Amino acid sequence: MARRVPIDPPRLRKEPHVHEQHGRRREDEYAWLRLTESQREATVPDAHAQMVLAHLKAENAYSEAVLAPRAGLREKLYKEIRGRIKETDMSVPYRENGYWYSHRYEEGQEYPVHQRRKDEIGAEDAIVLDENALAQGHDYFDLADYEVAPGNGIVAYSVDNVGRRRYEIRFRDLTTGIDLPDVIQRTSGGCAWADDRTVFYARKDRTLRDHKIFRHILGTDPATDVQVFHEKDPAFSCDVFRSRSERFLIITTESTLASEHWVLPVDDPLGVFRVFLPREAAHEHSIFHTPGRWFVLTNREARNFRLMSCAEEDTSDPGRWVEVVPHRPEVLLEDVDLFKEFLVLSERREANTHLRVRRLRDGREHEITFHDPTYVAYTGPNPEWDTRLLRYGYTSLTTPSSVIEHDMEAGTDHVLKQQEVVGGHDAGNYVSERLWATASDGVRVPISLVRRQGVEVDGGSPLLLYGYGSYGISVEPTFSIARLSLLDRGFVFAIAHVRGGEEMGRWWYESGRMEHKSNTFTDFIACAEHLVAHGHAAPARLCCMGGSAGGLLVGAVVNMRPELWKAAVAEVPFVDVVTTMLDDSIPLTTGEFDEWGDPSDPQAFARMLSYSPYDNVRDSHYPAILALTGFHDGQVQYWEPAKWIARLRDHQKGDAPILLHVDLDAGHAGASGRFERLKEVALIWAFLLDQVGLVGED
Repeated sequence: MARRVPIDPPRLRKEPHVHEQHGRRREDEYAWLRLTESQREATVPDAHAQMVLAHLKAENAYSEAVLAPRAGLREKLYKEIRGRIKETDMSVPYRENGYWYSHRYEEGQEYPVHQRRKDEIGAEDAIVLDENALAQGHDYFDLADYEVAPGNGIVAYSVDNVGRRRYEIRFRDLTTGIDLPDVIQRTSGGCAWADDRTVFYARKDRTLRDHKIFRHILGTDPATDVQVFHEKDPAFSCDVFRSRSERFLIITTESTLASEHWVLPVDDPLGVFRVFLPREAAHEHSIFHTPGRWFVLTNREARNFRLMSCAEEDTSDPGRWVEVVPHRPEVLLEDVDLFKEFLVLSERREANTHLRVRRLRDGREHEITFHDPTYVAYTGPNPEWDTRLLRYGYTSLTTPSSVIEHDMEAGTDHVLKQQEVVGGHDAGNYVSERLWATASDGVRVPISLVRRQGVEVDGGSPLLLYGYGSYGISVEPTFSIARLSLLDRGFVFAIAHVRGGEEMGRWWYESGRMEHKSNTFTDFIACAEHLVAHGHAAPARLCCMGGSAGGLLVGAVVNMRPELWKAAVAEVPFVDVVTTMLDDSIPLTTGEFDEWGDPSDPQAFARMLSYSPYDNVRDSHYPAILALTGFHDGQVQYWEPAKWIARLRDHQKGDAPILLHVDLDAGHAGASGRFERLKEVALIWAFLLDQVGLVGED
């Protein structure tokens, strides 16, 4: 896109601002773009906020002007993607506490309607919550969670109308459909019922950290709620939930590398929570209750985790724990689903997920088998403890999401539903592969790839490489209706499973954090070079994409190898790493020192400074870049991508466009509603298709 655009990029004034740490001076000429939370949320913006908003709107106008020649393509893509979505649809019901729960979508509606029916012949569905009604009058809406009280008569639900993930908990009488007067502000969104009058929840502090657990009694003023737990360590965040056995309330507090749990019997809601096991450095564990025993998923003496069990009174003495599933160096034990007679293990090896079922009475095991070369299988929802039926999901790059019921006794599967693609979808029209690149240090890095049949592996195809690589989060090779619009136009799509995730086990994560963070970036580049060298991508039509910490990845690799990419998309990118991590007033900062390092330490500071995208922009021929952000983002503040884009333009020596799209009504997750967010996808796809010359007929 070398053509002349109708307007010039927004001119952003520079104000002298210098950060000084450890004898280093860092210029930050666009620091003035930052607004306080009160400025951001004020009904009437002050003069400073007006200037910032004017600039963000100018950025949007510039992006629209640059992309104006592809307005028809964007509209076509939006209609095409939306047209493949079954607008009137219903989920597969699941049974819980005497009711079958499901949700349905109706034609033209942005949000689902949650419903239930009694577990009896002839029962009809009754509405629990209609998100469309709750969203009326709001530009943004998010229902975080809802929990029905044990007696089935009241539902607690949490909503956010801003995008800051700061939720308001409300309570609704399911007989009358009327909300109770109780309203609890500034919560995490989740809650746990002890009985029909007593509920526990987490509140957020000024940095949006979940730091306190409270007990609320229906009918009382939330201002008088009793605090039952306070997490004072700023590296930890807490939550509360009810065990599947329905016997205990559990408070979980955790940091990046450690966790601790506190438990209370549900029949003693006014009692005092007791610690399950006092926290220990670098000890991560999850707990699961079954009558008379606890199961513990732990990394104690087990890098890839193992499963232990203990009597209810022996929780604080690991010496009395009994090993149930041993540690295996080649298999990461990710999760456990515990039933009365069965144990289901969610495992990961060689970058793929595996589900293993064990019958508790005799230890007999079987593994559920899958045949795609790259896929993801996951359990849930399975709220009932006494059942032989396991509900799980399955999807791959070529296979739409399926809900499957597995008979754990017989070892048989029954597909309850597969996501419908309106107009039809034949998985045989697409090819998925698992490839392996070799990193600079000789480590093999997995790649998941999909292309349409007929797209030749001859070095001529445009390719979009996606990556993340942080927090031990594995990028799953899932099916995407929206992605079909790229694949059908000749794009190849690939995921680089770089170090920093957990695709290859716990060591994979540890090899991509802190002092090893550079492996995330060099792995991604190695994957890109492998794809070009083996004919999957045209060297001049290679694109990259990532979001949040994946946006950091994109920012780092375009600085390291700007000539490698034709275009880059960075969604809500974490690009001003050092400045953000030095500011403990910003959400999430203190809880992430174990991920990135504490820049108050000179060595950590130097390491982070070496890859921070904003700090490493230099004079170069940068590729076309599209960054997207939300004004109310509470995880990556909008000013990070805004400053980064401005600085990139200052140093751009080529003519490729550098664009910023700001959703002024959204947060980290982007636009709310199932159709509104498709407009953002259409924007990204049109940008990429334009850059690689696959625009076709608008």
